[in-house]
Amino acid sequence: MFTQDQTIAAIATAPGVGAIGVIRLSGPDAIAITDRIFKGKKLEKQATHTLHFGKIVDTAGHTIDEVVVSLYRGPRSYTGEDVIEISGHGSPYILQRIMEACTTAGARLALPGEYTQRAFLNGKMDLAQAEAVADLIAADSAAAQQTALKQLRGGFSNDLKQLRAQLIEFAALIELELDFAEEDVAFADRDKLYGLINELSNATHQLIHSFRLGNVIKNGVSVAIIGKPNAGKSTLLNALLNEERAIVSDIAGTTRDTIEEILNINGLLFRLIDTAGIRENTSDAIEQIGVGRSLEKMRQADIVLYLFDAQSEDEAAVLQQQQQFEAEGLKYLLVANKADLLEPGAAQQRYPALWEQLLFVSAKQKTDIEAIRTHLFDTVSEGQVNTENTIVTNARHHAALLKVAECLDDIHAGMTANISGDLLALDIRRCLYYLSLITGTVEVDRDILGTIFGRFCIGK
Repeated sequence: MFTQDQTIAAIATAPGVGAIGVIRLSGPDAIAITDRIFKGKKLEKQATHTLHFGKIVDTAGHTIDEVVVSLYRGPRSYTGEDVIEISGHGSPYILQRIMEACTTAGARLALPGEYTQRAFLNGKMDLAQAEAVADLIAADSAAAQQTALKQLRGGFSNDLKQLRAQLIEFAALIELELDFAEEDVAFADRDKLYGLINELSNATHQLIHSFRLGNVIKNGVSVAIIGKPNAGKSTLLNALLNEERAIVSDIAGTTRDTIEEILNINGLLFRLIDTAGIRENTSDAIEQIGVGRSLEKMRQADIVLYLFDAQSEDEAAVLQQQQQFEAEGLKYLLVANKADLLEPGAAQQRYPALWEQLLFVSAKQKTDIEAIRTHLFDTVSEGQVNTENTIVTNARHHAALLKVAECLDDIHAGMTANISGDLLALDIRRCLYYLSLITGTVEVDRDILGTIFGRFCIGK
């Protein structure tokens, strides 16, 4: 079994050729191991947080590379241990040679996420912050980056600490009552507890509610562009992306398979899916497969963008499609294309019942395309995208918060039923357990830790 008394090493930069490549060592012998292969100043005698130029040599004394070594003495380092970072030239061959020199000198290869796991185990960050490290590395939008950065800085953890501190204070009073049970003394003000439980419950439900948005920020929003053949779906995709991504033709049924592209709107990622045109009667076997995939994507999507030809599709057909979306519980956006070909005032006459719900655009002329972007963003965010607020993005945290809310409901119900203090204390302890499980302030199962840190890259 690998233990923390071993010194680990790994390439910390991304695979491939680059100007610079970094190898990171962490552990009790990180400095001594580096001294064995580094020709320059004796690192054991140098101060923490210093840089040193020299050469890395192999066991035969041959120079592998000229490097800069960064020295960080524990506990003032990322992992809380002695850490060395060797910055050399970014050749995969050179980096591999340096890694071989490190392992020959006594280091072992690091496991995925082991550096961050050591930082957690050494108290440099809690578990929620450690998971935010992985989210920050994977961030591919401004919203995802800001949300992960806030959690890494302890924003979410501080919210949980406040909830936990309030519960602990009351739990202490309940426990004190139990110690003086024979004297029938009440140290805990029940009215104050009702107020506290309601306050905690509201705060918990706000965090739970934020997960839907957090999931969107982290994973993006899938938008299926659905419509009949030749409605202009591929043209709309190109207009939204501002590039000629999909093949456009006047021939109905040109798109046979789905095409997916990423669109960034105000820091949120939208995965646009251009689908094959949907028509019920077609003898083309390949087109039938495409239609089937379109319907499948429609049901899987977070939002369905229904595009139709404003010249040819009447209001009754659009209403029928709208009813289908609502019956299946789908979020949808109704967009009338080729509006530039309608006579002035004809749009409202053709669609009187749907007039206020429709967006009228011309995908070919790229008019009013921005309105679609605005509506997509508003449909998802509902005005809630504020990365200064705490947003839950992790499914494990969400599951634990649901348990916290359940425990708070049990505490409230127990107080209403006037149950004994010892039973009330059990519910409070259970609530504290689930709060602590998020931050790792209780003993966390090793399998859970393995799953969490196994998602990291090896150099982190």
